[in-house]
Amino acid sequence: MENQRQGLHAKVLATLGPAITGGEYPPGSVLRTDELEQRFEVSRTVMREAIRVLESMHLVQSRRRVGVTVLPTESWNMFDPQVIAWRLEGADRPRQLRSLTMLRSAVEPVAARLAAEHATGEECAELTEHALGMVSTSRGQQLERYLVHDIAFHRVVLRASRNEMFARLGDVVAAVLAGRTEHQVMFTDPDPAAVTLHVQVAEAVRAGDTRRAEELTREITVGAMAELDVLAP
Repeated sequence: MENQRQGLHAKVLATLGPAITGGEYPPGSVLRTDELEQRFEVSRTVMREAIRVLESMHLVQSRRRVGVTVLPTESWNMFDPQVIAWRLEGADRPRQLRSLTMLRSAVEPVAARLAAEHATGEECAELTEHALGMVSTSRGQQLERYLVHDIAFHRVVLRASRNEMFARLGDVVAAVLAGRTEHQVMFTDPDPAAVTLHVQVAEAVRAGDTRRAEELTREITVGAMAELDVLAP
């Protein structure tokens, strides 16, 4: 019974979330829970759980005698990975990808510089492992396997920076990378130059070369933006 309820809860969110972030329910719209229960054929308990999740993301606000009101975009938790994923499903995907790539451009080069200063031997080994994993999956249209190593690589860089705020952005970067793959905003095989840059970043971090680690990572983010100009104009 619990699994069934969770399945229904996920089904409601999978429809309502993208509808809100995609503008089907503009800010100020009032959603009636009784109508939603009938539409989705779920119990009041399931609907309340779904609404609580949306409230935690600051997408809606529930008030007695009013209903569930969709909040203005500026109130949304834009760093929530699920909100990012839902927004990437909508028509505003190109602008969303650019916004997130700009965030990466501002953060990741600095994180790489700090990682070159603070990374442990174990973290250096992880970076090398995932960089080589990216190399081995960069041909033959293996984007899903490549994505696993790509996400892991960037998580390690952010974590190794020893800046807790940067480390918390690991889920954000993962959502961006996954969204690019899921929505085909990637070439069928990754850019060989970008793959090589990841290997060089791993080497720079291991060598403690802070300046080179930062410069190489900036090249990665610049390349990611250039790809968007081609694939998501």
